Amino acid sequence: MRLSFGPLVGTEELGHLEMVGTLVHQLTRNLSDSQIKTAGFDAYFVDHTTGVYPQFASGYPWSASTMQVTGDVIADLTEDLAAEQKARLTYDNILRLSDDPDVNDVIRFLREREIVHFQRFGEAIELAKQRLDQKNVYFTNPAFDK
Repeated sequence: MRLSFGPLVGTEELGHLEMVGTLVHQLTRNLSDSQIKTAGFDAYFVDHTTGVYPQFASGYPWSASTMQVTGDVIADLTEDLAAEQKARLTYDNILRLSDDPDVNDVIRFLREREIVHFQRFGEAIELAKQRLDQKNVYFTNPAFDK
């Protein structure tokens, strides 16, 4: 059995990155030196100016090592489910901190997409389980699991 979500998921996630990057650019492009310092943005500014550099709120840079892939369809889809919930939680936390209606609109849109992705990955897991059971290859083995 082969389920191929890679190009679709990758395109969608890059779309999220583009939207967040655009939002960050719009919020930072006209900052004065004093605003940069007051906001605690000066260390970031020294390294990246106002360019978007993918990193966690803690300052740890994003890397591909954060993406866990096993080649096992059930394990990988379960990991995808968790990633969608973590992204939703991040958007929830941004909404708790932000008082900018334009920012909040974008974040709510992205949050909604995470929920839809979570639902679709859940459906994909169920489909994968059904198909794997039909071939008696994986998930449950009726000869052993009664």
